[in-house]
Amino acid sequence: MAEYVIDGGRIAGISDLYAELNRLFMAEEDWTLGDSLDALDDLLYGGIGALVGDARPRVVWRESGRSREVLGRDATAAWLRGKLTQPGVFSTASTERRLDAVIAGTGPTYFDLVVEVFEAHPGIELELR
Repeated sequence: MAEYVIDGGRIAGISDLYAELNRLFMAEEDWTLGDSLDALDDLLYGGIGALVGDARPRVVWRESGRSREVLGRDATAAWLRGKLTQPGVFSTASTERRLDAVIAGTGPTYFDLVVEVFEAHPGIELELR
């Protein structure tokens, strides 16, 4: 079981999160993950990057409280607004509902969504510190 440490101090936004994930998991690859929850999900299935062949990886997210803040409501709202500029790719009605919920403080933040992706992979232990 390998341990991977996400350094929340390196994360100041969504792109920084993926830069950190690429630093940890994709260093030996000749390509990197894009800024996408789907890409994170694909990574966690274990078929790419450092997770290949690792049956029970452990991920420790240091300074996760700071990451929760920077990947919070403002970052999430900006991310959803970006989706609204691509109506042919993303459902406008669904995205607007999600944006309204985030602005109201009732919808999941980007941080919450990342944690949900990790939780969907019970073979990977995520520890928030």
